[in-house]
Amino acid sequence: MNIRVCTIDKRGKKGLYEPLIEHYIKIAKPFAKIEVVDIFSNSIAKAQESSPELAKVEYAKALQPYCNQFSVVLDPNAKEVDSIEFSKIFQKSPNINFFIGGAYGFNESFVKSANLSVSFGKITLSHKLVKVLLLEQIYRGLTIINNHPYHK
Repeated sequence: MNIRVCTIDKRGKKGLYEPLIEHYIKIAKPFAKIEVVDIFSNSIAKAQESSPELAKVEYAKALQPYCNQFSVVLDPNAKEVDSIEFSKIFQKSPNINFFIGGAYGFNESFVKSANLSVSFGKITLSHKLVKVLLLEQIYRGLTIINNHPYHK
């Protein structure tokens, strides 16, 4: 299984969360290959300064090359899922891309273009923290479908 986590996020300041990100990628290796792709550009920065709607358009453009596989968008307006429901995502395709939006989230057309959208709740979290949360849930989901005792 191949899993990619794509996020609109500036690189840098990796010290705090990077060990956790690497930890979940490492312990998931028996079940899947996980790649994390952080995307940020000058056009995204300029769009974010201009307007939320323009920023959302730039996010979608930047992420478009990664939309060629089963796509799951994290969206606070989507259905909230528990870990068991989340684990069922991994039975849908051997190649899955997860998307974490930028500061303004995603526009409706990007969300609708995905195969699935899920919510981890309505609270606002930093991108790096959401990335760690998503990677933990990916690992948990993989252990659930592989009958590994981690979830218990």
